[in-house]
Amino acid sequence: MATNISAQAHIDPRAEIGDDVEIGPFCVVGPQVRIGRGCKLLANVTIFGHVTIGEENKFYPGAVIGGEPQDLSYRGSDTQVVIGDGNVFREAVTVNRATEKESGVTSIGNDCFLMACSHVAHDCALGNRVVIANGTLLAGHVRIDHHATLSGNVGVHQFTTIGSYSFIGGLSRVLHDVPPYMLMEGNPCRPRCVNLVALRRNNFPREYIEALSETHRLLFRAKVGLDQACEILRSQGRLVPPVNQLLNFVQEQQEGRFGRARERRKAA
Repeated sequence: MATNISAQAHIDPRAEIGDDVEIGPFCVVGPQVRIGRGCKLLANVTIFGHVTIGEENKFYPGAVIGGEPQDLSYRGSDTQVVIGDGNVFREAVTVNRATEKESGVTSIGNDCFLMACSHVAHDCALGNRVVIANGTLLAGHVRIDHHATLSGNVGVHQFTTIGSYSFIGGLSRVLHDVPPYMLMEGNPCRPRCVNLVALRRNNFPREYIEALSETHRLLFRAKVGLDQACEILRSQGRLVPPVNQLLNFVQEQQEGRFGRARERRKAA
């Protein structure tokens, strides 16, 4: 199908626009932007700076992608935003370009859903099938693994890592790393239980779910310590792959600073 661009949109002639792209009125697309096949910019979408967008993404009115990082040390270098395929960016979502402090790329994977007024700051990296609800704010250098869900109006501290298949309740303040498979909530955010809904929806075996529940009990309720929890789980035959992933995540978190594994980079 042919590309359909509104006469009321402004597209820099140097931008690369793929086949079957729809660009609605009052959209602005800058010269360093590449938009893949089948993307839709409904109206009043702004994409500028060095931005690469995959296929079949949908941008709702007011979205701003590729703005300069909100970092006082930024001096105008040519950093990037890289977006995968099949993502949805609802009204007034903002995604900022990276600084030079890490890879120089703010990245979003595939099939993510960013709801209205959510913000992805500089140097963040989102995996696949991440859901971020309305008004949730990611500070710089946040990492979110696959299948994580953040409810509305959550605030996430810089350099935080959010593990896969985790869920963060609304209005939570995330100061520390969020272990995978956990349901978190509070101010500050704490593990409450295993995220059973996500595990069942994604067809985790019952033995894995039971092993993760026991790991949660040992680490976050009984608080027996990582080494002792590992020995107990080994004696019970419960060191299945998700449990090992959770234990490794917690170990790395404890080796970091302020409850965040990636703070080790700053300390170095």
